[in-house]
Amino acid sequence: MYTKHKWQSDTYYNFNYAQYLPKDFDEDKEYPLVLFLHGAGERGDDLDIAARHGYMKYVREEGKEYPFICILPQCPNNKYWGCYTESLLAFLDYICKTLPVDKKRIYLTGFSMGGTGTFMLAMAAPDRFAALAPVCGSGIVWNAGIISKIPIFMYHGDCDPIVPVTESVNMLRAINQKGGNARLKLCYSVGHEAWDHAYTDDALITWLMEQHL
Repeated sequence: MYTKHKWQSDTYYNFNYAQYLPKDFDEDKEYPLVLFLHGAGERGDDLDIAARHGYMKYVREEGKEYPFICILPQCPNNKYWGCYTESLLAFLDYICKTLPVDKKRIYLTGFSMGGTGTFMLAMAAPDRFAALAPVCGSGIVWNAGIISKIPIFMYHGDCDPIVPVTESVNMLRAINQKGGNARLKLCYSVGHEAWDHAYTDDALITWLMEQHL
């Protein structure tokens, strides 16, 4: 079920966010959580635009069902996820307090700007996330060691003209040189829209659901 909400906080940025709850949702049962960070083109104050790619898209347009809670906050116009690290972590705390989240199975993913945001947020709180799935994001190689203990599954189009595939290749090498367990799936003959491949790949969902803190 896809619904729209607004987080109210006196201390942090008040995100608009979209929420998906699994079919037959039971408040007495704990669920994995996917925190989803959209790209630069989805910024603003229209949640339907924020939800036009990724798991929320397939919920809305195809009635797709998933075995996890999905939460999609929206970044304001002309801002970046890195501007809201503290707010995102406080927002995550709020979600975990108000929904029955299995705190050992919190997964972080995003594409383009959100792929970079996935790296940045995980680096701010590496003990919070059971797995990361950055899609066509820019790497942060100089700080790769801090997330080397987190299982990571990256996707990138090999013909990406916006964020070169070398960003993910270099991040893969930097993480694994620090003893990490990162993998990269190259999407051949694909430009920047690697998200269409990542979020329709059942292998990614299967992999995520297998990861635990």
